[in-house]
Amino acid sequence: MTDPLIIAGKSYNSRLLTGTGKYKDLEETRLATEASGAEIITVAIRRTNIGQKPGEPNVLDVLPPSKYTLLPNTAGCYNVDDAVRTCRLARELLGGHDLVKLEVLGDEKTLFPDVTATLEAARILVKDGFKVMVYTNDDPIMAKRLEEIGCVAVMPLAAPIGSGLGIRNPYNILTIIENAKVPILVDAGVGTASDAAIAMELGCDGILMNTAIACAKNPVLMASAMNKAVQAGREAFLAGRVPRKRFASASSPIDGLFF
Repeated sequence: MTDPLIIAGKSYNSRLLTGTGKYKDLEETRLATEASGAEIITVAIRRTNIGQKPGEPNVLDVLPPSKYTLLPNTAGCYNVDDAVRTCRLARELLGGHDLVKLEVLGDEKTLFPDVTATLEAARILVKDGFKVMVYTNDDPIMAKRLEEIGCVAVMPLAAPIGSGLGIRNPYNILTIIENAKVPILVDAGVGTASDAAIAMELGCDGILMNTAIACAKNPVLMASAMNKAVQAGREAFLAGRVPRKRFASASSPIDGLFF
């Protein structure tokens, strides 16, 4: 572990986080998750059974907490009260688990975050002892405010949730990264492996994705591709790309030619 992702004081080898929604069944969920190499798995508490529905298929049967770090999220919440209540339910169901992903949505069409409600919910949850990873828009000012509240990671969208459009505003993402003292993970909008590589080349600490993998024609193969893309993008960022130039530059030096 020479370049770990550190979230709330815990180290992870993988910088790819994945979701559990939209797969055809739990077996496909398991196979894709394994192919992705992800160690942090997000679970929508309002949509996924993690024990609140006895007798029904339980995602923890294929993605056990002994193997993965679960990241309960508040997907589907449109107000502060619902988001806070959902996190508290997750903590109860998971025996005191305090790492959560907060998202408070603004409307059903765009699924953009309600940033004022997100700020309020984040304050409540941090005060209540939660370690909050927070979904927000790509506004550098909002990202900094959420960090200042005490969120352990900030997760700006690259594009609308499930859109697959890739990073629409790389300069805002870059500004967020440059100003941050907590991990910045792109959340939402990634469509294919090149999108993941670009996000990592910008300097993102990680990426969370679900639709790009689960809705691919071959989810398991796409999970593997995303795994490699995240690693390649991180290595390229650490290596430092060649500066862009307007004109050609010879690959071999011309000084000292023999003839």
